[in-house]
Amino acid sequence: MQTMSLRMPDYLKSAVNDVCKGEKISLNQFIINALSEKVSALQTVDIIERKAKNASKEDFLCALGKIPSNEPYENDKL
Repeated sequence: MQTMSLRMPDYLKSAVNDVCKGEKISLNQFIINALSEKVSALQTVDIIERKAKNASKEDFLCALGKIPSNEPYENDKL
């Protein structure tokens, strides 16, 4: 594990501290969670973009054609 310094505006530090107190977690854990969520979101976008490059309209329509055209359940209707 590594240690790093972090500079942030006072208003943000105060807001984060309030959240940490409410969630009963440390500032360190909050920052690790926030960074993990952001990295995961960016990686997900990259994966979707790579898959989209390999996609074709024909394959999409073929997949749609395999879905049965059943009526939705009563509680699923709009």
